[in-house]
Amino acid sequence: PGLPPPPAARRHGRNHTWAHLNNFDILSMPDKWEYPWYAAWDLAFHCLPLVIVDPDFAKRQLELLLRVWYLHPNGQLPAYEWAFGDANPPVHAWAALRVYQMDAQLTGQTDRVFLERIFHKLLLNFTWWVNRQDEDGRNVFQGGFLGLDNISLFDRSAMLPTGGHLDQSDGTAWMGFYSLNMMHIALELARENPVYQDMATKFFEHFLSIATAMSRGFAGQGLWDEEDGFFYDVLRFPDGHGTRLKVRSLVGLLSLAVSSTITSEMPEKLPDFMQRVQWFNEHRPEMTAKITGLHAPGIGGRRLLAILDESKLRQVLAYMLDETEFLSDYGIRALSRYHLDHPYIFKTNWGDYRVDYEPAESTTGLFGGNSNWRGPIWMPMNALLIRGLISLYGYYGDDFKIECPTGSGHQMNLWQISEEISRRLVNIFVRDDQGRRPVYGNTDKFQTDPHWRDYILFYEYFHGDNGAGIGASHQTGWTGLVAKLIQLFGDVSEADVK
Repeated sequence: PGLPPPPAARRHGRNHTWAHLNNFDILSMPDKWEYPWYAAWDLAFHCLPLVIVDPDFAKRQLELLLRVWYLHPNGQLPAYEWAFGDANPPVHAWAALRVYQMDAQLTGQTDRVFLERIFHKLLLNFTWWVNRQDEDGRNVFQGGFLGLDNISLFDRSAMLPTGGHLDQSDGTAWMGFYSLNMMHIALELARENPVYQDMATKFFEHFLSIATAMSRGFAGQGLWDEEDGFFYDVLRFPDGHGTRLKVRSLVGLLSLAVSSTITSEMPEKLPDFMQRVQWFNEHRPEMTAKITGLHAPGIGGRRLLAILDESKLRQVLAYMLDETEFLSDYGIRALSRYHLDHPYIFKTNWGDYRVDYEPAESTTGLFGGNSNWRGPIWMPMNALLIRGLISLYGYYGDDFKIECPTGSGHQMNLWQISEEISRRLVNIFVRDDQGRRPVYGNTDKFQTDPHWRDYILFYEYFHGDNGAGIGASHQTGWTGLVAKLIQLFGDVSEADVK
């Protein structure tokens, strides 16, 4: 009352389709100073360290974004305040399943009501993804922004300068990841209600379609490059032809996170689901042939669902574990250091588009310039890669070993590799031989002042070469995942996974 009316343009501007939104809740923020607003995928990651101190709060946070005053009627999760309609990576199902499992470990009982409530709402969200982000119904996804800001040649939230669309390697891998986590939630619920076996079958079939599409692609051109042994985005022009954008980045590494095992007890406990798996083996061999772990039992009789077969796994790991490419002393870089001397340049009629290795702040204004996915180390993505390696170890065990670092001659199994990456991430915060913490770089005040040196700041991301903290300095939520890594490798051993 007494104030001028809001402009009429609001009815047609940014966020105008989110009129149902009514947010008046306590929410976990990405950063209390620089990013004082919620973001869907940030919040999902926050809940893993939060469950250590307050499991009920962590569960309520995950439920909140799926309530009717947040979730769009079409099933989309609100991304963040300035563009609710952007697409954040679909990590809610994974976070919910992990929080459910961790809560059960802490309390000694499972919260089935929480898991069931989350699952039903995520069915709406999964359907939104399939209907809106799969351009041609080929199970190859064009997710748009997907949280990785400037990792691409182009602003993935905007129209492409070339026209057409991007077949996104990470968008497609994210949907494979989403499918597997929804399958496992359904299988967990099916332990008490066999009706959920049907839903588990649905997500199993969807995963097979996505895994096939990533390798085979459209018109014979998949996202996998046989010559390079890596996954790339494909730029699809308006006339239908495409070209691979050969930028080595997390976009291609994400396939490592898309893996899950089926335990040997499942045929007895969930016979309907396993019958359907067997049907696919017999009647759709073109879809299951690439999923080699589905046919050959691994350690403990487990079966493996993964985008990467053993050959592709070795090729991708050779890049990831190469210290001249992705492997830093402080974790896995978002972009290969190869691009320091070999920038990727794509020429168009509207100018050249370029990706360089930038280990610190971005040198371009894309997405404001403060956030940078072209070289630094990001804790949440490292955590997902570690999770994928542990899952793969649960199938391969000690039968699979590879050089780590690449070219060192030192062979490690997948558990040891995951532990090594975790050790490097933790070293960001630990004093080195000179008594300095890499996280504080050349900031002497934080390195030497007794009033500051022992108070750790959890930065948004970290320098790809020296581990110094960059960006928002109170990004405790997802950078706090380092606490989960310390806990994980303190509590769990190789023998436990076996």
